[in-house]
Amino acid sequence: MENEKVKYLIDMINNMEIKDKLRLAICMNKSELSGLIYNTKENYEKFDNMLKSIDEEYKTTFINFGKYKIVMFAMAKLMGMETTDQNKVALYLFNSIK
Repeated sequence: MENEKVKYLIDMINNMEIKDKLRLAICMNKSELSGLIYNTKENYEKFDNMLKSIDEEYKTTFINFGKYKIVMFAMAKLMGMETTDQNKVALYLFNSIK
């Protein structure tokens, strides 16, 4: 069952625009609810800077990530997973961001 959840989220990530991938990565890095082993300050800063370089709104104002439904849906699915599966999805996401 867990592998289906991982595959579902990976498929969702594949269909996301780069801005949403970055928003999801930032949310994952900010979340205290997950047990991500890739949750580092360096990753956060990298994704933060990348999003600022392509998203004017993010560069100039505080963004309520709740308005990005796909990002919040992915986060909700992620929080319902086992830690090892969360890390599989995070590793895939982080590696898919170029």
